[in-house]
Amino acid sequence: MSTITVLGLLLLLLMILVGGKAGAQAFFALILNFGLLFLAIVLVAFHFSPLIVTLVVGVLVLALTIFMSSGDDLSSTVAFLASVGVLVVLVLLIVPVEHWALVQGFGPEDSEDLEGLSVLVGISFVQVTMATAILSTLGAIAEAAMAISAGLSEILEQHPQVTMKALFGDGITVGKQIIGTTFNTLFFGFFGGFLALFIWFTGVNYSFGEILNDKIFVAEVLMVLFAMFSVLLTVPITTWVMTRAIALRRKRPQDSTES
Repeated sequence: MSTITVLGLLLLLLMILVGGKAGAQAFFALILNFGLLFLAIVLVAFHFSPLIVTLVVGVLVLALTIFMSSGDDLSSTVAFLASVGVLVVLVLLIVPVEHWALVQGFGPEDSEDLEGLSVLVGISFVQVTMATAILSTLGAIAEAAMAISAGLSEILEQHPQVTMKALFGDGITVGKQIIGTTFNTLFFGFFGGFLALFIWFTGVNYSFGEILNDKIFVAEVLMVLFAMFSVLLTVPITTWVMTRAIALRRKRPQDSTES
């Protein structure tokens, strides 16, 4: 039995022990998401548009992640709608920024690994970079949207008659509390994943300016910034969607009574 298999089984066991049925569903969603990402890679390899494939797969990943990790229909629906809205806004941001940044393809640090290989694969590396940036934000979007919608659902359960203004303020308050921890998670994930690259920069005596202009470094920093921006967008959008959903729900009984 391989190490990955053992760690995977241990993860499944812990998720079931801690989360019960919800934990098992979340693990199954993780497996399905991995399959979707693998499907996306295959489709891109067969020269389907990387951007279109990423958008379709991104929506499916958000749906699986959100609906299979929560039993509350209201919070799940709100989180999904808000996540899709944030994803659309991010695409409008990522596409021009990646065009301007010119960080597609490989950097000089990859030359040794690419020696003897051809990069003429017939795929737009600009679109691949955009697809990578979009996929890297999905986890942060889903996590923030679910945290806020679940928190607001709990507030509604405890205080059913809360006003829309107070509910919106509570959502922003909850969002402020998760922003700091989410940013730290993204930053240390980036730093840990690129620690070897930072050591390499130090070993070859890169100047600070050379590091800031390095293609690989800039590409990764942009992905972290996109993820942080997505969290900032998710807070007000999810809160607004929740308040609209509750306002419509409260209005329906009045309409039915009047008719």
